[in-house]
Amino acid sequence: MKESKDLERWYAVYTKPRNEKKVYARLVEKGIETFLPLQKKLKQWSDRKKLVDEPLFRSYIFVYIDPKRYYDVLNTQGVVRYITFEGKAVSIPDRQIDQIKQLLVQDIELEAVDGQIEPGTRVEVRFGSLQGIEGEMVEHAGKKKVVIRIDHISHSLMVTLPTEYVVVKK
Repeated sequence: MKESKDLERWYAVYTKPRNEKKVYARLVEKGIETFLPLQKKLKQWSDRKKLVDEPLFRSYIFVYIDPKRYYDVLNTQGVVRYITFEGKAVSIPDRQIDQIKQLLVQDIELEAVDGQIEPGTRVEVRFGSLQGIEGEMVEHAGKKKVVIRIDHISHSLMVTLPTEYVVVKK
């Protein structure tokens, strides 16, 4: 029999709007390894400005589970559904979750983009603290950016890096 550790995978879960932090807390309370990518944003109200942590991907949260915990996640208040393909929850590659985590600890311009982005030239970051990250070089809003696609959710991350930091992948 396989150990349950061998069966654990990352899955993307769709939450009710603006429920990401509550769902995160509920899943952690159940003992489920959960990842909610947050980004600091400057918000302005009529009387003040404040830095707040906002989800990088609105209404998405990631869980690391084996198949036995499938319904534990689904039966959590605020969870709408798993991201599926042909009716089955699809796993997100560990490498992509690691890349998101690596990007979030850097002090770089990072933007989550919803929807389709034209394919670009495959590149790999060879210098700096993001060394080893792979993506595509595209032009967006007049700037060259590295796009990191997240499988199965309709989002990508755009990172602004000096072009000399990346090399074309063969």
